[in-house]
Amino acid sequence: MCLAVPMKVTKIDGDHGIVESAALRHKVNFTLLKGVKTGDYVLLHAGFAIAKVKPDEAKGTIKMAMEI
Repeated sequence: MCLAVPMKVTKIDGDHGIVESAALRHKVNFTLLKGVKTGDYVLLHAGFAIAKVKPDEAKGTIKMAMEI
């Protein structure tokens, strides 16, 4: 089973950066996903950004996860 978590991109430095969600910060690798900008929401899986997510969808998923 795989789990990908939506997180907001807060810093980009080449192919790496930082993403945040619910006060959690993680290092991320962007090599699988081109065109990522600060402020975008991405799905994070095993340290890699694997897809962009629309902000309203990401916020809804994060809110639902926090209610569990």
